[in-house]
Parts: sequence; C-alpha cells; structure tokens
Amino acid sequence: MTILISGAGIGGLSLALSLHQIGIPCRIFEAVEQIKPLGVGINLQPSAVRELAELGLLAELDEIGLRTEEVVYASAQGGKIWSEPRGMKAGYRWPQFSIHRGKLQMLLLKAVRERLGKDAIQTGAKVTDWADTPTGVEIAVTDQAGVETRENGSVFIAADGLHSSARARLYPDEGLPIWGGIVMWRGVTRGPKFLTGRSMAMVGEKKRKFVCYPIADTPEGSVINWICDLKFPPEYMWSREDWNRPGVLDDFLPQFKDWSFDWLDVPEIIRNAEHVFEFPMIDRDPLPQWAHGNMTLLGDAAHPMYPIGSNGATQAILDARVLAREMQRQGVTAAALQTYDTERRPVTAAIVLANRGDGPDKVLDVVAGRAPDGFKQIEDVLTKDELENTAASYKKTAGMDVDGLNNRASIIPPS
Repeated sequence: MTILISGAGIGGLSLALSLHQIGIPCRIFEAVEQIKPLGVGINLQPSAVRELAELGLLAELDEIGLRTEEVVYASAQGGKIWSEPRGMKAGYRWPQFSIHRGKLQMLLLKAVRERLGKDAIQTGAKVTDWADTPTGVEIAVTDQAGVETRENGSVFIAADGLHSSARARLYPDEGLPIWGGIVMWRGVTRGPKFLTGRSMAMVGEKKRKFVCYPIADTPEGSVINWICDLKFPPEYMWSREDWNRPGVLDDFLPQFKDWSFDWLDVPEIIRNAEHVFEFPMIDRDPLPQWAHGNMTLLGDAAHPMYPIGSNGATQAILDARVLAREMQRQGVTAAALQTYDTERRPVTAAIVLANRGDGPDKVLDVVAGRAPDGFKQIEDVLTKDELENTAASYKKTAGMDVDGLNNRASIIPPS
C-alpha cells in the first residue's frame, strides 16, 4: 500500500507527513542530490497554518517565521489606500506566517525524516516515467549516474514543481509556462521595522509595484523580504527562467528611486539588499484533469500560480491534506485520487485566474488610474464599499473566510 511521491518540496513533504498521520506508508523521490534551503520569503495563510498546526508544527513555525498582523495598500506616492488585519488579528484561530520558503522546507524535511525515517526520502533520484499495473503503479527512477531502477507502489503522486516532468508527459503540447509581462526582482534586506513590525506592504500598481514584509526580527529591526515588479513588452526576456539569476540594481532601482515615504523607504531597502534575484512572473493554464488512473498531480505541478495573494504554498499544503483525507476514506485507490481532483482542481483554477487579474492587488490599479498623481483622502478616490468588496471577493475565491475556516471540521480528524 506504499504511496510513491516525486518531489520533496512543500507539497510532497506535507503529503508525506499527512500520510504518516493516518498510518499510510510512502516514499519520496527527489531529483537533487542535496536538498538546500532555497527560495525567498513567502506567506502561509491561516488555512495552511491550521493544517501544519494539526501536524504538530506550530511551535516550530514560530521559531522560523513571524506572525503577520496586517496588510497595507498604498499608492506610488505613499498614500495609504487601505489596511486590514491579518491572521489572528483578523479573528482567525490560527496565525498567518511570513516565512522564508527554504526554512519552511527544511522544517518539513526534518519532520519527515524524524517521523518516517531517514530512508523515507531518496535524493538524487528523478522519476522519469510511470505506468499503471494490475496491483497499482510502477515508476522508473534514474539516479545521478543515469542508472534506472523500477519501484512499485499503490499510487504515484507527482509533486515535482513548476517544471513538472510528469505534467509534461501528460500534456506534451502545453509548452513553456505563460509569462504575463511582469519581471520580478526579489531580495532580502536587514533594515528598520516599518509600521507594526509585522506588516505586509503593497505599493504602486500592477505595472510598477513594490511588496515587502518582515520574515525575522533582528536586534536593530527586521529581515525584510521584498519584491519589485515591472511590466515589459511581450518580447522582453520571455525565455529566461533561471530562478537563481542574480539581479542588477540598475535594471530596476531607478523606477523606484523616488519612493521614499515617512513610513517606508523603498530605495533604501533595495540598495541595502544582501542579495537580489531576478525572474519572470509565470504560471500555467488550469488543466482539465490531474488524476490519471493510479497517479495524480499536486502543488505547483498541478496549479502553478502568480505570487499574488500569498497562496502558492498554502494551496499545496491544502492539496496534500485533502488527498490524504480521501485515501483515509476510500483507501489508496484511483477513486480517492479522482475525488481529490474533483474537489481541489476547480478551487485552485479559480485562484490561478484571480491572480492573473492581480487578485486583491487590483485596488492599486484602480487608484492609480483615478489618481495618478496621488490623493489627499482615499475617500475622494474610492468608496468604502469598493475597498471592502475588493478584499472580500478575493477572500471568497481563495477560501479565506474567517468564520468558514474557524468553524469547519478538521480536514483530517486528529487521532
């Protein structure tokens, strides 16, 4: 009854911990030889934090991340459009975390090895093929030397990320990820605390935006994760998808050089970065089907989305929990995979499309269009109903309803 998983990212590791919780054995095959804490800052929504808390990891999350308390939207002139509380400040029973993606992955990796054993994850092992068998599924695994072996299990879960080889085999005509014209520069800076010291700031508009939030405290202030977005013509830089490409300040800092406000000094944060990386903002179209016989896709392999609305890692964790629940209910079967597909695919497809429309950040575009030179009072630009409806609409799409989360039963009942 062993489940075979490709990919030791956030989705694959969350699935392994969830399966262990309900007593179903699994093995993870990870293509890289050594798993390192790569990436930048991300946010975990309370819906995902609840799931990790029910896996017994809340204390560890507090050790490596910060509990986000508010989100603030502002114009390119620094005028505050609106703000709202986040996490427990918003009434959720669980916090929202701002956290380094690599540290989160290492936390999950450590938990998997402690709970499932060191042999639960085989590194330097790329899953290159699979096929259904009368008793389940057989996968082909290729090591770093190119030697192929075969492994048998009940089902195969492809959680192998944005450039999923399993997805490419299922949909060979899909082609490259879709670039919407935005290039991102992401960095980490040690700087002074801003606003509450637990705030997330969204400044500007879609074609020129700055996002930042603290991911750790320091004696002098905060470790600030930040993102600069700039929109370019369709022919610009489409084919470059090196996630470790160093960023050059002169390529984007001039566009933000005047964004120094009394509550946030954007150019100073950019100039003092410890490191900067550049990559395109890309996603893929929603798929008509994830589950195919005794295999299915999960996480970014199933639904890569723009990093808007803080939902990528959250949705991967929710995928893992729902899939494990269905295996608990229906057994390790193709029927369980199909029920998971039926529930999760429409939800994540809606978020992918909402993020293309800039998600809750679209309020920035509305304000920039109506008041390109700034404003004295936001009420002169947007009504209170417009502000509230923008936030409420995305929350509904992304499953971020406070009462809904607080009052629903656990996806996997605590044992």
